Amino acid sequence: MKAVVMTGANQPWEVREVPTPTAEPGQVLVKVHASGMCFTDVWATTGYGGDIYPQTPGHEVVGEVVEVGAGVHTRRVGDRVGTTWVQSACGRCDYCRENRPLTGQTAMNCPGARTTGFSAQGGHAEYIAVTAGGTVLLPDALSYEDAAPMMCAGYTTWSGLRDASPQPHEKVAVVGIGGLGHVALQLAKASGFETIAITHSPDKHDLALRLGADHVVANGKELRDLGGTDVLLVTTNAFGAAEEAMTGLRPDGRVVLSGLDFTQPFSISSEGVPFHMMRQRVIGSTHGGRHYLAEVLDLAAKGKVKPITETFPLDRATDAYDRLASGEMRFRGVLTPHA
Repeated sequence: MKAVVMTGANQPWEVREVPTPTAEPGQVLVKVHASGMCFTDVWATTGYGGDIYPQTPGHEVVGEVVEVGAGVHTRRVGDRVGTTWVQSACGRCDYCRENRPLTGQTAMNCPGARTTGFSAQGGHAEYIAVTAGGTVLLPDALSYEDAAPMMCAGYTTWSGLRDASPQPHEKVAVVGIGGLGHVALQLAKASGFETIAITHSPDKHDLALRLGADHVVANGKELRDLGGTDVLLVTTNAFGAAEEAMTGLRPDGRVVLSGLDFTQPFSISSEGVPFHMMRQRVIGSTHGGRHYLAEVLDLAAKGKVKPITETFPLDRATDAYDRLASGEMRFRGVLTPHA
């Protein structure tokens, strides 16, 4: 089969012929119809995922089950499924003994976690073998192309919104209108909240309004002048913009960190009213459990959220990566190995 291969830290992607995997006990073999590109693919390629090379990246994977391994009773050949970053845990370490749900947190605490595109082959390939228990059935009404970004971009932002627990009277502001942020805007609006987009890009203002934003501002001062926000959902790795936007956070407000930047800390300014005197909170958020994933897939199937995508055949994966790494990818890239 064809697959993208990361050959080493800061090395270009290569599309190679590699052996097609088989479904081992407890696994299913999936014919990949769509595999979304996340900026985490760039972090992995530049070495922040550790020395995992050679490895196939991609953790927004959807497709059709074509083989079922021994002991699997919950999945059948022909099922339309998706799998996410964390497929399974060891079940025996101290963290697993707490019997927490399978989430992104699992990957940070269980030394035996099976992680798509990191400890195990990722989805930028024609086929992938995955732990059956780490898959979800896709709604029939949801296309593969639209489903793939929901497996991380949708899952991440919906988990962040749910973790913030906004109340009916509260406002939600989204920092960064990119691959995650354009989904987050739609989810906040679909949930009935007054929604604010925060972006320094004037060319994104009209789009943000079409995606559901009630207001568009450029910074924290404009946010404060608008009356502030109760939830600040950070979907970008531009932490400076997020830190500045906190000047528009209301009393008891929550900052939700859904974006990643392994190169710098997230800082809280001591200027103005002290953070602790405002009883504000910073929440670290990641994939929050498959019940959240089921919710966001249902919203997508009902047309409440629709990702904006650029599709690429597998042979153009290196071009797609260059667009992603340079910031030229508008919103979400999706590889379609069997298009």
